Order: sequence, then C-alpha cells, then structure tokens
Amino acid sequence: MSIYACSNCRRPYPADGAPYRCPVCGAHFDLLDFPAFDPDDKDAKQIGIWRYRNLFGLSDDSEIISLGEGNTPCIWGQVADHPVAFKLDFLNPSGSYKDRGTAVLASFLKSRGVTKAVEDSSGNAGASFAAYAARSAIQARVLIPDSASGPKQKQIEAYGAEVIRIMGPRSNAASAAQKMVDSGMVYASHAYLPHSLAGYATLAFELYEQLPGAPGTVVIPAGQGNLLLAVGHGFKALQKAGLIAELPCFVGVQARACAPLWAVFNYGATGMGWTAEGETLAEGVRVRYPVRGDAVLQMVRASRGFFVVVDEEEILPGRDAFARQGLYLEPTSAIVWSALKQVLGKVPEPVVGVLTGSGLKSNL
Repeated sequence: MSIYACSNCRRPYPADGAPYRCPVCGAHFDLLDFPAFDPDDKDAKQIGIWRYRNLFGLSDDSEIISLGEGNTPCIWGQVADHPVAFKLDFLNPSGSYKDRGTAVLASFLKSRGVTKAVEDSSGNAGASFAAYAARSAIQARVLIPDSASGPKQKQIEAYGAEVIRIMGPRSNAASAAQKMVDSGMVYASHAYLPHSLAGYATLAFELYEQLPGAPGTVVIPAGQGNLLLAVGHGFKALQKAGLIAELPCFVGVQARACAPLWAVFNYGATGMGWTAEGETLAEGVRVRYPVRGDAVLQMVRASRGFFVVVDEEEILPGRDAFARQGLYLEPTSAIVWSALKQVLGKVPEPVVGVLTGSGLKSNL
C-alpha cells in the first residue's frame, strides 16, 4: 500500500507520472502515518537515511540517488547555562537538512523517468534539488526570489541548474513555478510533493539512536513546517512500536516578520488576517501560506507543543552565540537560539535544537 495519499479524497498517489496535486480533486498529497518502527528492519548495507529505505515507499528496483545524506552528529552544548543537544543537520551534503528529503524525492523522480523539472525556493531547497538533479542527470530549473542570498544562487548555478530570479516576495517565485508546471513541466516541489517528508522523518530515528531514547522537547525552525511534521511522523512510528511512551514536545520557531503558524496557533483563523510576508533575515522560514499548515498545527497540538516567534534584532546575536560554540549557521537556523532561551526550564528535557542550514550559505 502506498504511504502517500491525497489529503482530501484519500486516493493513493498515482502509480504513473509525478503530479504535485491530486489529479482527481486538486488537493495536495500527504504522507500517511508510518507503520510501527522496527529497529531490526534496517538495511545494514546502506548509510545515512537509506538505512530506513523500507519506509520510503519506493519500489525495490528504484535507483538510490544519494550524496551521503543523514546520520548527522548530535552534540551537547549550552544555552543560558542550560544543557541542550544540537542536531547538526547543516552538515548534510549541500549544507542543509533539505538533503534528507531531496534524496528521496530525486530517487522517486528518477524512478518515474523524469528528465527535467522545476523547483522554487528561497535558496536551500533549490541548492539541494540542484545538487541531486546533477547526481541523477535531471535537468533542473530553480526559481528564487530576488532576495535570496548570493552564495545560495552561486551554489545552485555551480551544480548546473538554470536559475531564474523572480522579483518580489518568496510567494511570487512559487506562483511563477506553478505557471510553468501548468505549461507541462514537472514540479519537483519540496513543499507539495510528499516524498520529501519520508526523508525528513529519519531525523527522528537518528535522534532516538543518538541520545539515546526520546528527547523531551524538539525545537525546529518552521516555514512550511514540513520538517516538524515529518519528524512528528517519525516519532509516532517509534511510539507505535512501544519504543517511546509519548511524543516529544514540538516547538516550532518562526520569524515575527512572517509567522502564520504562530498566529493561527495562538489566535485562530483570524490570526492570518494580520500575518504579513515581511522582510526577515531568516529567509528560509518566510512562508505566508504553508501548504500543510493544518497538519503541522495538529501535530504540534498532539505533542503538547507550541510555536514561538523571534524578533529581527535577536537573529544575528543568536547566530553569533552559536558561532562562539563552534557552530556556524545561517540566520534561518540561528533563530533556534532565541527560541531556546524562551523555552528552557519550561519544557520537558532533554531538549534538542535542530540546526538546519550552514552559515557558509549566507551573505551576512
């Protein structure tokens, strides 16, 4: 049975092609709950995320497209004299956590015979897609907002992808990409296609192995919120297996300049009315309309978690504080510092901060 299905009519993902929306009702696809996690059902011949290949919904004969993603370190540090575990996902091959999802997505696209595809991104997803497209001989076109950092654009170009800069906010790049898709291109969207979620979920399995056991709280930057949602699915699979008693508390972090998940979580649907797509140094979480926003909110509530926001003047000091512990992060990832300061002592321990993007990708 497919682990991917339409979020509305519940039809399984089609056996042919690579649509980003349900061809019957037009809704987006979702990752269904994983079966119970079996720690003995790992592929010892594989590395990184591919140890969990049996959970990805790929056919047995699908070619694995990999750059060695996953199995990133988890180390201990201090925030405000409080011990915190840092999951160093910025050490993935292209410099961000997106590689976990893109490896699965690229493998899926390759299995469907895709040779050319378009993606839109604020930078990290585009760089990741360009890298794995190069690895899989898929011709990549990446649309980025004009505000995307120069290093990210150069990285995308270095992989051989065609880069198109779109003026205006991040959402304009998504609209432009969807127009190209309407004209017949395949949409390799990290936001819409559900295959990335299965790759992201492996972060939960790694944390369980590395701590060891379940964290009390996981603090994660949230734009689309797909990483948080997928990690939740991963921990639910561990819970089904009886390996953990309950889900960790999930804390989603947004920049105050663009914080729709925080606004709706705290103020209901009316919160969207005053949510702006404002300028922020944390460009990777500048998403006004998260595709799976409802599912992300449900996952956070199920975990007894919540959302916090970070003001602009807190972002660079947070980046600098991480750097003084030897961790060089881009501003989007550095919002975790302020979030940790807000929640430590108020949430279950141990606390894990997920660090998502390398500082080498930033102009600042």
